[in-house]
Amino acid sequence: MRFGPAARLALMVLCIGVGIGLGGCKSLRHKDDQNISPEALYAKASKAMKEGSYGVAVKGYEALAARYPFSDPARQSRIDIIYAYYKAHEKESAVDAADTFIRENPTHPRIDYAYYVKGLVYFEREANFLERWFKVDLSQRPPQDLRKSFDAFSRVVTQYPQSDYAGDARQRMIYVRNRLADYEIHVARYYMRRGAWVAAIARARYLIENYDGAPSMREALEITVEGYQKLDMPDLAADAGKVLAANYPGDAFQTERARHWWHIW
Repeated sequence: MRFGPAARLALMVLCIGVGIGLGGCKSLRHKDDQNISPEALYAKASKAMKEGSYGVAVKGYEALAARYPFSDPARQSRIDIIYAYYKAHEKESAVDAADTFIRENPTHPRIDYAYYVKGLVYFEREANFLERWFKVDLSQRPPQDLRKSFDAFSRVVTQYPQSDYAGDARQRMIYVRNRLADYEIHVARYYMRRGAWVAAIARARYLIENYDGAPSMREALEITVEGYQKLDMPDLAADAGKVLAANYPGDAFQTERARHWWHIW
C-alpha cells in the first residue's frame, strides 16, 4: 500500500509522539526508582530473599550497593548478598563477595558467617535424581572444590569455635574428609588394577597421613600391605600389616586379610 505525502507526515508525527511518550514513561519510572530510599531497597531485597526469589534479591542488593554504597543498609547487604549469590547458583560471585567481605572486614562480628557460606559454596552437592537412579558411586567423582570447602569450614571451627555455624561446619568437615579419603581409595584401586604399585602405595599413604579416622583407612592399609608385597618388600609389608592389625584388632577376617589380601584382589 502506498501512502501520500500527507499520510506519511501524519504517520511520522504519530511515531515521534509514541516514542516521546514511551521515553517519558521510562524516564518517569527510572526517576521513581532513584527516589527509593536505601532502607526501602534493602527491605525489598530482604523480602525477596525470604520468599526464595534469590535472583530478585541479588539485583536489589546490587542496586543498593551501587546507589548508596556508604549507607548502613548497603554495608549490611554486603554480608547478605553472599548467601543470595549462593542460593542463586552464582558460585563465582558468591566466593568473590565472601572474599571481599573477609578482606575488608577482618574484625566484623559476622565474619564467621562469610567463611561458612563460602564453605557451603564449595561443598559438593549430593547425588541428583539420575545419579541415585543409576546408583552412581560418588567416591569416583573428582573432589574438585571439596578441599576449599574443608578449608573454609575449618576456619569457622578453629577460629570461631563459639560460632552458631561451628557445629554444622564440623559435621560437614567430617563428610568432606571421608569423601576426599574415598576418592584417594578409588584412585589407589585404579593403580592397583594397572599394576602401578608405587603409585597405589603413595595414594594410600597420603590418605593415612591426611584423613585419619576416615572409614577408608582400613582399605588404605590393606592396599599398602599388598603394594609392598608386590614390590617384594616383605619387611615394609609386615610393618604395614602390624599397623593394620593394631588399628583393627580382634577381627579374624581382617587378620587373615592382612596376611593374604593380595591373593584375592
